[in-house]
Amino acid sequence: MNMLEDNYRHKGLRHTLVQTLKDKGITDERVLDAIGAVPRHLFLESSFVEYAYQDKAFPIGSGQTISQPMTVAMQSQLLMISKGMKVLEIGTGSGYQACVLAQLGAKVFSIERQRNLYNKTKALLSEMPYFIKTFLGDGNKGLPTFAPFDRIIITAAAPEIPDALIAQLKPGGMMVIPLNSEHDAMQQVMLRLTKQADGTLSREEFGNCRFVPMLKNIGID
Repeated sequence: MNMLEDNYRHKGLRHTLVQTLKDKGITDERVLDAIGAVPRHLFLESSFVEYAYQDKAFPIGSGQTISQPMTVAMQSQLLMISKGMKVLEIGTGSGYQACVLAQLGAKVFSIERQRNLYNKTKALLSEMPYFIKTFLGDGNKGLPTFAPFDRIIITAAAPEIPDALIAQLKPGGMMVIPLNSEHDAMQQVMLRLTKQADGTLSREEFGNCRFVPMLKNIGID
C-alpha cells in the first residue's frame, strides 16, 4: 500500500471528526475545512493508524505526542490565520499541526529539537504540497534570521513566555502558547498574546490544557 494513500474511507472518517469538533465548539469554518483536508493518518505510527480520526493524542516517538485534533483545531482557530502569513511553530512533532496551518494558507517555519523526530518528519513533509520549512534547533531561541513573524504557535508547555520569541513577533502579531499554571505543575493555561505597537502584550486566556514540556537544546532520542 502507498504510504501516502488517502482513500474515501479516510475522507469519511475525517468528515465525522470535523462534526465532532463542531460539536465541541470549533466555529471557524476554515479551520474545520483544513482539518477535513489534511490526512491525519499519515502522521501516526502504523499501529495507531486505525485510530487516527478519533479525537485523541497518540505517541509518535522521542517522548512526544501528536496532539488531539481538538487541540490542533483550537490553537489554529485562536491564531486567526490569513493567507500568506508567516507563522513560526515551536515543536514540529509529527508535522500535522504545521500542515493544518499551511492548509489555511500560512507559510510555516517550524523548529524541532529532537533530531530523530526532525529527520522523520522532514522526510514526510517533503512529500506534502505545502510551504513548510523545518529546522533542527532550540525553539526557545526562535528563528531570528526569518523574523519577524505574523503569528507564533508553541506546541509544548512553556514554563514562561520566551523573550526571544516576543522579539520575533510583529507588532499586531499573535502568539498562542500553553503556559504552565501557577497553581498546578501538571496543568497549563492556553494563552493568546497580542503584541501592541509599543511592544507590550495583551493577554487572553482560553482554559486549561495539557502538553508535553517545552525543553531547551537539541535532543537525539
